Amino acid sequence: MSSIRTLFAAKRMFNFTNMRHLTARIGPKTRDMSTISRFPVPERSSLPEDIQQVMNETEEKANFVPNVFKALAHRPEELRAFLHYYDVVMTNESGLTKAEKELIVVATSAANNCTYCVVAHGAIHRIFSKQPLIADQAATNWECAEISDREKAILKFAMKMGRAEPVKESDFEELEANGLSKEDAWDIGAVASLFALSNRMAHLMNCRPNEEFYVMGREKREKKDN
Repeated sequence: MSSIRTLFAAKRMFNFTNMRHLTARIGPKTRDMSTISRFPVPERSSLPEDIQQVMNETEEKANFVPNVFKALAHRPEELRAFLHYYDVVMTNESGLTKAEKELIVVATSAANNCTYCVVAHGAIHRIFSKQPLIADQAATNWECAEISDREKAILKFAMKMGRAEPVKESDFEELEANGLSKEDAWDIGAVASLFALSNRMAHLMNCRPNEEFYVMGREKREKKDN
């Protein structure tokens, strides 16, 4: 699931013009709300003003509103709390890069069979990392993905957290051997734990990814000389 600040940062890197081009290519959707959630999806105008503002700003900047915003709006207080915690965990000062955090989301969400989070955060990872293939590799089998030893150490620890396995001192030692501190371990655990919740809520709601996420960051674009 994507908070507004992370989504905006990713869209800025991707270029809003490109995003609008892709959404135009996909075409306008008259999506039945039942394909977004098996629970009632409220009309935007019926939501609290701050939630409406988040959706309006997202749509203005990205040209679409993530389906998870609409689905979680079934309970606005829970959506508000989730977005706040997401922003704290995913955008805080950290020894982990934004791309590394998104890679954690992709790998642990794949282990939890969460299509929404794999697709949406795979898109954001592609944009932050500027690597169009790695997210797909990590979602399929992170141990065989073409990633660094540091990233493999991060994902090994994250997968343990995602499965709620006991954490041992040897796990911290392995992180340390790859240049990662105990504070970094906390961040890894926080991301994996937050998305363990997110994955389960996506399953509960049967929330489907927006089609826009599937195409974001797939093509390497050469910078044009002005």
